[in-house]
Amino acid sequence: MTFKLAIADVPFGGAKGGIRIDPRELSNAELERVTRRYTLELIKKGFIGPQVDCLGPDMGTNEQVMTWIKDTYQNVKGETDINYEGCCTGKHITHGGIAGRTESTGLGVYYAIRELLNIPSFIKKVGDSTLGIKDKDFIVQGFGNVGYWAAKFIHRDGGKITHIIERDSAISKADGIDIEHAKAYLTKNGSFHGYTGADVVEVENPLNFMEKECDYLIPAATEKSINKANAPNLKCKAVFEGANGPTTIGAEEILLERGIVCAPDLLVNGGGVTCSYFEWLKNIDHVSPGKLTKKFDEKSQIKMLNLMGYSGFDNDVKGADEIDIVYSALDEIMTGAVHQNWDLAVEKDLNFRDACLVNAINKVYSHYQKSGISL
Repeated sequence: MTFKLAIADVPFGGAKGGIRIDPRELSNAELERVTRRYTLELIKKGFIGPQVDCLGPDMGTNEQVMTWIKDTYQNVKGETDINYEGCCTGKHITHGGIAGRTESTGLGVYYAIRELLNIPSFIKKVGDSTLGIKDKDFIVQGFGNVGYWAAKFIHRDGGKITHIIERDSAISKADGIDIEHAKAYLTKNGSFHGYTGADVVEVENPLNFMEKECDYLIPAATEKSINKANAPNLKCKAVFEGANGPTTIGAEEILLERGIVCAPDLLVNGGGVTCSYFEWLKNIDHVSPGKLTKKFDEKSQIKMLNLMGYSGFDNDVKGADEIDIVYSALDEIMTGAVHQNWDLAVEKDLNFRDACLVNAINKVYSHYQKSGISL
């Protein structure tokens, strides 16, 4: 996390923590009790707070879980900590959450892919023939929060999602899967068993679909999805890591030998924690992004149009809402990070992951060095 945050220039320290349970096996009431007790233990040890450690959502959590954390912290610390909403992120919008946080990781994956596929040197490196996402075939492994939103934005940009892989089933369609239809079915049934909107529904060995031919593969599920067993059989030009740690060290060595570029999680899936930073800023600022400036921006734009001799556009001009600012800021950060790290990879003749690690380590080292701390 430290390196991921350094790459995005987000001023958090970086940490991971959680509870070893399967939330699907608990009732809602049981999950709430576990969450609140976990939060209380963190409070007792001084391990949570907007100025100490701001918790963020990950696998097994959702807006409700993060809101329980915030509510528990507020009940204990609310009278003495005016910034209590900043103790965690990924909350319901009515409890200090921010618009766009739900889709931010998948959106960040899309921004990273969009930028990389429009860099001529990257396209040459992976052996593609044209720039851009349009008409490229993608396999998405994991159709949860990250995989769904990445697929949604890629599809909107003209890409084709030809295969979707879940833990117990997988589907494929040569001319592209209907993303919304597939998501609605999965949400309702918990599986792709019986799905009729695809050419093939695989339930025996769904992970075998990762080895199908495509332009690009997006592992967006769990760790070690790409390993020594399947790496020799992948038929993609590049891997874009939407999940944390989906490629083992041994697997990446095989991919590199085969000329398959691996765009690392440190860069590609940084959109979620970046948006968490935006939410934290909103909580400690106590105002929604754009709330103080939206009307001013609208009136300024209308006045400018009028001065230029244009009229009748009053209903078409609007200032930036919270979600507009979140999308724009995330686009700016992900775009800058992609170009910075790919340029370093080209300049130093490094593989993409090593370039990201070198960049991140240099940023951390420089920070401590300038603080007068020897490393």
